Amino acid sequence: MLLEVSGLDVRYGRTQALRQASLSVAPGETVGVIGETGSGKSTLARAIVGLVRPHRGRIVVAGEDLTRYRPGQWRSLRRRGVVQYVFQDPLRSLDPDLPVEQSIVEPLLIRGRSPREAAARARELAARVHLDEELLSRLPGELSGGQRQRVTVARALVTDPRVIILDEPVSALDAANRVRALEFFNELRDAGTSLVFISHDLGSVAGVADRIAVLYQGEIVETGQARAVVNAPRHPYTRLLVGSAPTLRSAAASRAQREELRELLKTIGGPA
Repeated sequence: MLLEVSGLDVRYGRTQALRQASLSVAPGETVGVIGETGSGKSTLARAIVGLVRPHRGRIVVAGEDLTRYRPGQWRSLRRRGVVQYVFQDPLRSLDPDLPVEQSIVEPLLIRGRSPREAAARARELAARVHLDEELLSRLPGELSGGQRQRVTVARALVTDPRVIILDEPVSALDAANRVRALEFFNELRDAGTSLVFISHDLGSVAGVADRIAVLYQGEIVETGQARAVVNAPRHPYTRLLVGSAPTLRSAAASRAQREELRELLKTIGGPA
C-alpha cells in the first residue's frame, strides 16, 4: 500500500476526535471517506499531512513512518510534496494578493527553480486541470469557485505528489462544476495519482471512489468496495446515509446521474 493509517487516535483537549482510525490507499486508487460534519474527516486529513499530531497510531507513506517525524521533519516532508492537501475552501487557501500563476509555482521557486521553468510548469498544469491559460495572471478573487478549485489542485500537483488529500472538494460547486471536478479527479486517478476524497456527500464519493470508508463519531465503522458499501451497507449509520440519498440505490445510479450532467454541460456549451 502507498498510504497506511493504522490505529490513529487524535484528541483536542478532552475531546476524542479520532478513535483507532485505520485506512489504506493503493497506488492509483481513490479512497472515499464519508461522514457528517464533526465526524472527524478533516482531522484525519490534517493528521495525514502533519498539521495535527496524533496521540497514538501510525501513518506510513511509501514506506516512511511519518509519526516518527519531529515537527520540522513534517514541514520538510510537505515541501518535498510526497503528500499534498487540497483544503476545503479554495479562496481562503490562496493568497488574495498573488496572481494565480505565482500561487501555483511558489513551491518550485522556493526549491530554486528559475522563473522561466516555473512559468512553463504553471502553463503545463493549467492545461492538465483544464484551466484557461489567460486566467494565470488573475487574482483568486477574480475567478469562479470551480476555477479556484482547479488552481488549488494545480498547486498540489506541482511537486508530483504520490498522494493528494481532497477535503470536501466539491461542496461549494454547482452541479455543472461538480461533474467537471469529479471527472477530473477520475483523470488524476487514471494517471496514477492516489487520492483520498473526503466528503459528506455520498453521491460525489460514489462517483469517484474505488473504495469507501465510513466515519462516524471519530471511528471508521465500515470499509469496502464502493459498489458493495452503496448497494449492501452493513453498518446502521451507512444504511442511514444511503437511505438519505435515494439516487444511490446502486453505484450505476450515480454513474447515470453523472452522464445526465455531462449531457447538460453539452447543451450549455461547457466542456464535458
